[in-house]
Amino acid sequence: MRKRKGLSAFLLAMICILIISGCSGKAPAVTKNESAVPAEKQTEAKVENKAAKARTVITTDGEVDDMNSVIRFLLYSNEMDLSGIVLTSSVYHYAGDEKAGIKPFRWTGTQWVTNMIDAYGEIYPNLIKHADGYPKPEYLKSVTKIGNISYKGEMDKETEGSNFLKTLFLDDDKRDLYVQTWGGTNTTARALKSIEDQYKNTDQWETIRKKVSDKLVLYIILDQDDSYNKYIAKNWPDIRIINDQSNFWHFAYAWKMHTEKVNSKLHGEWNFKNIKDGHGKLLSMYALMGDGNIIKGELPEEQRGTEAYLKKNPQYNKYDFISEGDSPSFFYLIDNGLRSMENPTYGGWGGRFGVVNDKLFRNTVLDYDVYTKRFEAEYSLMRWFDDIQNDFAARADWAIASDYKGANHNPTLTVKEGLNLTASPGEKITLHSEGSDPDGDQLTYKWWRYFEADTYEDSKVKPAQVKPEMLGNLQLGLHREVAKGEKLNTIDLQGSDTNTMSFTVPADAKSGNTIHIIAEVQDNGKHTLKHYQRVIVTVK
Repeated sequence: MRKRKGLSAFLLAMICILIISGCSGKAPAVTKNESAVPAEKQTEAKVENKAAKARTVITTDGEVDDMNSVIRFLLYSNEMDLSGIVLTSSVYHYAGDEKAGIKPFRWTGTQWVTNMIDAYGEIYPNLIKHADGYPKPEYLKSVTKIGNISYKGEMDKETEGSNFLKTLFLDDDKRDLYVQTWGGTNTTARALKSIEDQYKNTDQWETIRKKVSDKLVLYIILDQDDSYNKYIAKNWPDIRIINDQSNFWHFAYAWKMHTEKVNSKLHGEWNFKNIKDGHGKLLSMYALMGDGNIIKGELPEEQRGTEAYLKKNPQYNKYDFISEGDSPSFFYLIDNGLRSMENPTYGGWGGRFGVVNDKLFRNTVLDYDVYTKRFEAEYSLMRWFDDIQNDFAARADWAIASDYKGANHNPTLTVKEGLNLTASPGEKITLHSEGSDPDGDQLTYKWWRYFEADTYEDSKVKPAQVKPEMLGNLQLGLHREVAKGEKLNTIDLQGSDTNTMSFTVPADAKSGNTIHIIAEVQDNGKHTLKHYQRVIVTVK
């Protein structure tokens, strides 16, 4: 087994700069998912699970990895219903307040968002030839607002951004509103406080609080100020929270800690060729190690685009990936067939989460890393890296391909038997999938069991102890070794590399147990794109 690089010097330096305080909350015990999804009536027609677009708003503190995430998000903005982008602060980045004697700290300004939207406007005519639903640049500008940026956790003042969020939170759109939290929660907290101040002493208060609580889902990357713990958690306990406290680091500044088996598309040669070089102005803004990009307001030691940074950090090569630690919050919202939005415990491009309570999910569940041969929380995100990066590269090609035939596009996939099935212990199940490719590419099929997301237990052996992977007081991951005698993934899938697959429900499966089967289809076009379908079998 390849050992991790542990407390490497570059990460330690990063922590000294980035981690100020307030990484709150202890991880709950890691348990198997106990929430089974009720089986729906089996359908006779072929089924491709097509969810409604997720409604979302982004809050961001403007770090370099936020900037990279905005670039990627813009290429995926057709996949979601974007309600707004709000600039906020965090413990790592704030604009300061001259009157209050607060100096700026690592503040990168606000113009960068406008510049990126302008660059998006240049490729918009190409993007709409490859997919429907891309928002117009003018719309993006109209919903980009400045929130509470003066200081870490500052939520005393009403701002353009907080009032904008308040309006979204109170509107009559009954869909869930996913608040992507790439920085601090303070602007979100201010919006909620304004709602409380307006309605708390009225007879509308309970109705308003329930309406807002039922609507919001906060996908929080770390806890980047104290406004969640001090205000939101105490005063709005019924808001649903998906809190990634450690997995995100592995699509961020800790990516060098991995086995190289998952890093092939994070290295410089791949990134420069497939993303940054020759893909238009927006992608040219995508920050990579040593690319010459200087970010105004950032600390000198955090200027990763400089030659000086590469010299001090020889583990990196020119054009290596820097970070997109916030991108998992919108990966979670992409409808690629994995159905992650139905239940955070299912797992998908945004990672997999454990149940703390019916309103709070954290990345405390572990997937089996086939390379390190142990269970790791972060592998629930890392396992998708190649697929995620190939998909990004294809969309980078959309940016410069002025006609549909000039780039690759995802295949689609249907499962004849349906996506929510019931079966008895010992029953044999046969599933048929059928892919279609808009470019006429050759397709290959794969079926696999996402056994970590199941509630059926393969092994009766007591699991080994779960151990946190720490860097100072910061948790970078969770892992456990395979216990002696522990059985893994015991259900045999026959025909797993064809479009027709069979398996037998274990005889010892109990009523209510779930078995998660993933069907994949992959084309042979440029960047080999995929689509998935998740079939959930519930035992009678």
